Amino acid sequence: MSDFRLVLNRNPGTPGLVILPEGGYRRARAEISSWPGYAPTPLRPLDFAGPASVHYKDEGSRFGLGSFKALGGAYAVLKLITAELAKRGVANSATGAELEAGAHRDAARQITVTCATDGNHGRSVAWGAQRFGARCVIFVHQHVSQGRRDAIARYGAEIREVAGNYDDSVRAAQETAQSEGWFVISDTSYPGYTEPPRDVMQGYRLMAEEAIAALPQAPTHVFVPGGVGGVAAAVAVQLRAMCGPGPKLVIAEPERAACLTDSLEAGAFTTVGGDLDTLMAGLACGEPSMLAWQELERSAFASMALPDGAVPGAMQALAAQGVEAGESAVAGYVALQRAWDAPEARAALGLGADSRVLIFGTEGATDPALYQQLLQVKSASRN
Repeated sequence: MSDFRLVLNRNPGTPGLVILPEGGYRRARAEISSWPGYAPTPLRPLDFAGPASVHYKDEGSRFGLGSFKALGGAYAVLKLITAELAKRGVANSATGAELEAGAHRDAARQITVTCATDGNHGRSVAWGAQRFGARCVIFVHQHVSQGRRDAIARYGAEIREVAGNYDDSVRAAQETAQSEGWFVISDTSYPGYTEPPRDVMQGYRLMAEEAIAALPQAPTHVFVPGGVGGVAAAVAVQLRAMCGPGPKLVIAEPERAACLTDSLEAGAFTTVGGDLDTLMAGLACGEPSMLAWQELERSAFASMALPDGAVPGAMQALAAQGVEAGESAVAGYVALQRAWDAPEARAALGLGADSRVLIFGTEGATDPALYQQLLQVKSASRN
């Protein structure tokens, strides 16, 4: 019996709303690629028996923050600060370089940005706030590890814990921002709140462009982690822009927080309750992002809900190939393993000896102590 769940999209390729306009992406790419320390992250060929090729986009070195989220949260912080400075009559078109050099520092310090996080997005928002001069408060739920909290605090953010799960911390951030006059920089969108998440996703597209441009041929299959769906949607948009409708996008998420898999199965936006506790901490999300779902309901080919027990073995397998992959980064690798080893799933996804697979490995060891622990765990057997 399989220990995973595979759901195929009923209507892949259906035309829909443009959620990430090309002009917005061009601006995001120009800004982010101008930041000190910017460089494309490695695209690593993996030794994986079966497909013609498997490549892994390794985001562990991104801006020294350890994950792809550095591309999104910090950019959305910059967009918010520059818009507020213009609105307040301080500067009509402040640039990131000017703010980083200390221009308008007093005015920027009057702006407080906030968000909820499982770890990586909060680190990016805190990093962006520190770089561009704003104050920052980050909300975490009780299952966010101390290592991840400390990593956020190192960028000068105040950390506040919320009882409950990730979705509870999202609500707490929103309610506090409304009462305090702060600004939410979230990677998830909901009715009435779309612009910062859109900026976040535009930043993520740069990762996808780098990966696709570095491949010798366009991929046939792309495996990307789930969460609220922001990164999967960004990859889907960039994939379509560069490769057309050919590649099959497969979402990978933990069984305990499989809101995108459940949504595809229901054919409608679906939320997951409970504590959402999973080793894949960055994917512990019970409610899809509204914008992301509007994209994925038509562009995802399939979604897979995966067991936590597979995570240590995948981390170990990648480590043996010189790749330091965090718990959430291995979701796509686990999905490929499971699908390849199960003939029905392999057939359903159209995986074969001629397949060219791209996996997005979205983080490195963002909690080094936990990473070392999991490298020692005896892994669950593959089916």
